[in-house]
Amino acid sequence: MSRPSPSPLAGIRDILVGTAVEGEREEASSAIGYGLTLAKAAGAHLTVQSASWRLSGDDAWLGEFDYEGVSVVDRRLDELARSIAERSAGDAAQAGVVCTTEAPSLPYPEIVSRLATRARLYDLTVLDIGPRTYDLDREMVEKALFHSGRPVIAVPPGRDAFVARRIIVAWDGSAQAARAANDALPFLRSAEAVEIVSVGTGAEIHEAVPGAEFAPHLARHGVNVSVNDLPKRDSVADTLRAQAGLFRADMIVMGAYRHSPTREYFFGGVTRSFLRGSPAALFLSR
Repeated sequence: MSRPSPSPLAGIRDILVGTAVEGEREEASSAIGYGLTLAKAAGAHLTVQSASWRLSGDDAWLGEFDYEGVSVVDRRLDELARSIAERSAGDAAQAGVVCTTEAPSLPYPEIVSRLATRARLYDLTVLDIGPRTYDLDREMVEKALFHSGRPVIAVPPGRDAFVARRIIVAWDGSAQAARAANDALPFLRSAEAVEIVSVGTGAEIHEAVPGAEFAPHLARHGVNVSVNDLPKRDSVADTLRAQAGLFRADMIVMGAYRHSPTREYFFGGVTRSFLRGSPAALFLSR
């Protein structure tokens, strides 16, 4: 009697979810639900870090508060972070997922530094992204990407359940794009359909390594892959975002790297644009 083939997601053994409580009217975290359902699908261990932003009396902008007032706010944020951790542990137990929780109370820079350091110990990290121009969530994504050596799944609001049936691979022929696609192989192999999307003129696409030349590599790994070269509309980000909608993508795989002062790399600005608003979960790697 033959044994059933293991799920492609079985290679994911542990997942870190990071959240940060910045205020008492904190929006619900989509990353926690997404990470929990992903851990269940993969049979992976889940760790939830629910940190609270501890205020510091040394900060000039806190001059209007007295020490006692700051302490009260700190306690409230700490209690909120702990309640999120406890609720996550309860939800995980109900779902049959092994889960550990952490609820550190830390000053602002230590929240992102600790998260990036902890992310090195897991297969991947799941974090929230929102529509604000700048926030703590987005800095956590950047720190985790550039200082952990591990991939990040950035989850937009409302995407609180893991789904990855249809995946777009944003492709520009770069080393970062190739690394992201290979890091995402467990998801690509389990997907029903994967589309490699390149955006630009024909000359720009073929000047780099074309997606059509990368597709056979994914196919040899059992990925149901197709290739789509698209002309740029108003911007690369807008073109890619529109295609994600047409393809009904559940996940977008993207290589991330910093902006070069001498050249706007293909996905430098695109990554930043998607972190401000993505139609699907972002799998980011470098």
